[in-house]
Amino acid sequence: VWMISLDQLICSCENQNSKDLLPEQLIAWYDSGKEPITEDDADPEDLEVFYPTHQWQTIRPGQAVPAGSHVRLNLQTGDREAKLPDSENGKSDTREERRRKRLGKVDVDSNSFTSQELKKALAKMKESEKAERKAHEEEVRKKFRPIEQLKEEFEKLNVKMETDYEIMVKLISKFNSSASTLDEKVAALYDLEYYVHQVDNAKDFLSMGGLQLVIDGLNSTEAALKEHAAFVLGAALSSNPKVQIEAIEGGALQKLLVILATEQPLAVKKKALFALSSMLRHFPYAQQQFLKLGGLQVLRSLFRQKGMETLHVRVVTLLYDLIVEKVRSTPHLHPLTEPKGLSSILQYRQVKLVPAVVEQDWCVVVSNLLAMPEHDSREKVLKMVGVLMAFCRERYRGDQALSTTLSLLRSEYEELAAEEQREGDKDGYFKELLGSVNTIIQELR
Repeated sequence: VWMISLDQLICSCENQNSKDLLPEQLIAWYDSGKEPITEDDADPEDLEVFYPTHQWQTIRPGQAVPAGSHVRLNLQTGDREAKLPDSENGKSDTREERRRKRLGKVDVDSNSFTSQELKKALAKMKESEKAERKAHEEEVRKKFRPIEQLKEEFEKLNVKMETDYEIMVKLISKFNSSASTLDEKVAALYDLEYYVHQVDNAKDFLSMGGLQLVIDGLNSTEAALKEHAAFVLGAALSSNPKVQIEAIEGGALQKLLVILATEQPLAVKKKALFALSSMLRHFPYAQQQFLKLGGLQVLRSLFRQKGMETLHVRVVTLLYDLIVEKVRSTPHLHPLTEPKGLSSILQYRQVKLVPAVVEQDWCVVVSNLLAMPEHDSREKVLKMVGVLMAFCRERYRGDQALSTTLSLLRSEYEELAAEEQREGDKDGYFKELLGSVNTIIQELR
């Protein structure tokens, strides 16, 4: 059998046009004896891919031979044949072979895909993606419809989008109506508390007469109404000077002190203390009136009432905040935190809170709370003891119970702080508490 390689064939070609021909075009030219079909003349969509192996295989008409393959012409049969090239060590190591190894087995049956079929498949994939995207967008539209559409739908259902103002008007009307049941009034107050947290809503609440209605509700004989009325009042007072002024002028301070001084359920007193705290913070005039009305004595009485233990730390926290607030109002001590305006500074100077605290023996009341088991409660009490130290030092030095308590706390927090450090927390919570205890012990020496 006579075989001639493709390279030999190229060298023997006498046709002048054969110099610029590709191997596949030369074979076609040799077979037909005509000018070769150029790349532009062939339809690439109809080309079937030829997959070479290490053995010579016949190339069928119309098959595209991968680049890098060895191609020859069998002169006996007249067929073109191709195979994978061999490396220098006799093993195939072409890029195609390495790719095939990575990909593993691939379905390459004779019915291989044409370019047209692949394009159609890709088009279908794009159409599928578009359909999925459109479905997702439609799902989002169903969940989050435009506000204009919602308004139209609500109008069709005779449902109107109400403003906070309109809602508060209805709630106040419900609370003030004699036709409303106790549960309906409580529910109205519960909803109002949510709205008056916002400063602007609280001002609207004041302008529409709701604040005075709630203050009057503190006189109710129903514990539930008093509780929720105090809750709404406290929410409206928080960081809202205009409402604070109107509330104290409307008699809210006196009514809150009456609730705290008389026998009431714990839930009622808890909300009343919340409202009182909201009224006194950052309002020196209210603090003056609080002292004049005997507010400190009222708070002191809570420590003698049974079942009020949960209020003790809240009272201490309130007093601590008021004392620190007054200290920071002194310009030469804290120039960066002084309240704005000379009148505010003068008002704070008239608040004689610390002398009243010392006079009513709050020093011992506060220090006794260090025996509480909760670390959070101890932290707040330690802060208060530290603030009172300058005024209660001699009283504390003679308090043997306090000395014993401080020693126990130091031992406990030394162990907890050491455990924190072993766990990698060098500046932990218990180390901070230990520092507070050690500072107080040092002050008393």
